[in-house]
Amino acid sequence: MTQRGSALNFRDFVEELIEAGDAVDIRQPVSPTLEVGAITRRVYETRGPAPLFSNLTEGAPGHRILGAPAGLTSRADGAYGRLAAHFGLPRETTPRELLERLISAMHAEPLAPRVVAGGPCKENVLTGEDVDLTRFPVPLLHAEDGGRYFGTYGFHVVRTPDGRWTSWSVSRTMLHGPRTLVGPAMPQQHLGMIHQMWRERGEPTPWAMVIGAPPAALAAAGMPLPAEVNEDGYVGALAGSPVDVVRTELHDLHVPANSEIVLEGWISPDETAPEGPMGEYHGYSFAESKPQPVFHVETVTHRDEPILPVCVAGLPPEENHTIWGTMISATSLDLLRSSGLPVSMAWCSYEAATCWIAVSVDIGRLAGMRMSERQLADAVAEVLFGSHTGWLVPKVILVADDIDVTDIDQLVWAMATRYHPGTGEYVYPEAPGIPMVPYLTPEEVRTGRGGKAVISCLLPAQLAGDTPGITASFRNSFPEDVRRRVVEKWSEYGFRH
Repeated sequence: MTQRGSALNFRDFVEELIEAGDAVDIRQPVSPTLEVGAITRRVYETRGPAPLFSNLTEGAPGHRILGAPAGLTSRADGAYGRLAAHFGLPRETTPRELLERLISAMHAEPLAPRVVAGGPCKENVLTGEDVDLTRFPVPLLHAEDGGRYFGTYGFHVVRTPDGRWTSWSVSRTMLHGPRTLVGPAMPQQHLGMIHQMWRERGEPTPWAMVIGAPPAALAAAGMPLPAEVNEDGYVGALAGSPVDVVRTELHDLHVPANSEIVLEGWISPDETAPEGPMGEYHGYSFAESKPQPVFHVETVTHRDEPILPVCVAGLPPEENHTIWGTMISATSLDLLRSSGLPVSMAWCSYEAATCWIAVSVDIGRLAGMRMSERQLADAVAEVLFGSHTGWLVPKVILVADDIDVTDIDQLVWAMATRYHPGTGEYVYPEAPGIPMVPYLTPEEVRTGRGGKAVISCLLPAQLAGDTPGITASFRNSFPEDVRRRVVEKWSEYGFRH
């Protein structure tokens, strides 16, 4: 029986968004060449409903594209509704509630996937000469892109040669030919680690790619879990039910049975081809391509009328910030808590393009620990910058716990009024980091080190547990009875709720 619900069935996820008014089924003809990308970018920037393109001018009849699957919304029932739906949570779920759910699953007993004989992803099976990736409506997302990107919201499935570890790992893929893709497999990523193991044996890497995956599985695949942790067990713990998987056609790999599209083949141990440029998660597109591994596709399976989800990367917020940033936030918060540091919340501000994480410090606990600002900064840097999750984010911003770090307005105010130039910044030039950060020097990119800092927005008195002054706001500057009366009479004043 097919698993149901938005967390474990992408088709249910799409239908639930449409029913909730958070997706729109576009029946007018739309071209995958730039038009899909342009509409989706405008959706991000206006916080509109996710566009489901059901009448595409390219690709096989009936094939569809979903844009902005985890974009934010301006709807009153919760800006994070689309993101919450990835985990089967209510639309009004708050960022803190999201993180607590993710962290709880990290400490729960993993639920191994359930192997089933078949599933919707096997409704169509293409092998040999029938494999032609150009049958799909593979979009050209930005005018400056070096090619059409098939995989912008999917994950790779690879396993170590000894079979001890199966990784679900998010990394993009560009269409290279009718049966080939090209994309990065950085050595610090789990995909790259396992690919290197096969390369050292002189063998191709058995590989599959899942597109239109169960939303909880896609989110977990983008989560910086430790090496040798199987994401499939975490998905089961997160969703509260083992995820149904089926065996792929050629290799002894398993993929979610409800997937929209599954590609299977191998990664060449030595063949590369130019990939990019592409509009990136940091908001820029640089005019160069890079040699990346070639993925050979030997089999394609897909659902009837498959839906290809796409992320049109660029200025935030888009999925690199909402999904990836949220999963980074959860692992970071768990690491900091587990280290015993006085941290109450950690949040990758979506607006910062996953280039900083704001950390809320419990100043009462901090005072009891008698740490100096430098000691606190060094301790946070040691925990985060030495981890896989901290490798991804170059800046940490420390603020007192009177600031809601999920509210960008409060965070900007704290930075403007509490950060002291010249004394509030601590730089870590030897810390390792992702080489894709735009401001890095060529030497930092080459060595994979540098460009990392902890920025303190803690006032001196807050180190001793006290916040000077009273924040002049609706919450703090008026008696409770006045606030209650104003809220109750808001509509009578002529305002909309």
